Amino acid sequence: MRRGVILIAFTLLGAVAMAREPLYVVNGTIVPNIEHLQHEDIESIDVLPATEETIAAWGLEASEGVILVRLRYDTEARFATAEYDNFTSWLAGNVRWGVEMPAERISLRLEIDASGRASICEVLEATSRQLLKRVNKAIATAPTWQPATRNGSPCSSYHLINLQLPEGKARDMEHAVIVL
Repeated sequence: MRRGVILIAFTLLGAVAMAREPLYVVNGTIVPNIEHLQHEDIESIDVLPATEETIAAWGLEASEGVILVRLRYDTEARFATAEYDNFTSWLAGNVRWGVEMPAERISLRLEIDASGRASICEVLEATSRQLLKRVNKAIATAPTWQPATRNGSPCSSYHLINLQLPEGKARDMEHAVIVL
């Protein structure tokens, strides 16, 4: 009986020890994690070990070290119109794809250039050439984004878009074919 209690205690202590993470700092701002960052947006990563100097500079939160990430931009690109607060919603509302059409999905990597124009730089997935063609046409006529900035000047950035149309309709996986 005692052996089981000891094993549970060591397991719990191990889980607590494993839960500790380094301090993440992105462009000078402390963030909870860096999982949301696109690798194309990262300019550099510096790893600071948990030394006395690091803890003195960053506080006790740095007791597991510090991961310093410098992005290619200071502020992210943003898309908003009077009706839509993000680009995926805008696409869903502006790509002609009726509810009678089969459910199709598309995943894209977009580049937002320094003037705020969006363009497809990579098709990650497209279950229909027809949907890809219509999305491409919509992107070509889309309103401009507020571009990312670096040192106060506009710069390019990248964004992932995942869209399924018609919204809320389940896909027929028996006949699904990925077209790239």
